[in-house]
Amino acid sequence: MSMQGNKGSKEQGVRSKEKEKEPPTFAKATAGKEVRSQESGGVALSSLVIVFCLMAFACGGRAENNKPVDSSPKFTQYYNQGEQLYQKYCSNCHQKDGAGLGRVYPPLNVSDYMDNHFNDVICLMRNGKKGELTVNNVNFHQPMPGIPALTDLEIAEIATYIYNTWSHQRGIVEVKEASMILNACPPSE
Repeated sequence: MSMQGNKGSKEQGVRSKEKEKEPPTFAKATAGKEVRSQESGGVALSSLVIVFCLMAFACGGRAENNKPVDSSPKFTQYYNQGEQLYQKYCSNCHQKDGAGLGRVYPPLNVSDYMDNHFNDVICLMRNGKKGELTVNNVNFHQPMPGIPALTDLEIAEIATYIYNTWSHQRGIVEVKEASMILNACPPSE
């Protein structure tokens, strides 16, 4: 019996030495200890998610699909209708992503011309433009056909879409504003 007792303690000594060789795990390292990091880890993770979301909105004001954050019913109606009109009338040249087409058609997604010539952009939609147009220090010579059949409301909707997509964040373009600009446009070229 004493041999079994001796053998048993010998096995326990070998097992404890094997355990010493194993790398410590979180469960082993924290066994029997008060662990607050699990609770605060959840809070830290939640805080991190909140900070990330706030940064995403602050750095672009857009959701992941690149649509504006404004969700008022009127803005949403203008924006969605403007997107459909843009796809129908504008995207063939300016492309769905607003990148334009090389040196043939200018970009809208990042455009110093759009940023600095709002009234002209509104007028271009109805009246078009012939001759040179400089966008981002690149000269474009392809004429832009106007679409005289577009109503003031449709132009306001397209403007709301293009001025609140990609790199732009202007807010709604009201039909009254578009009408005032359109009434003051120079005659078609």
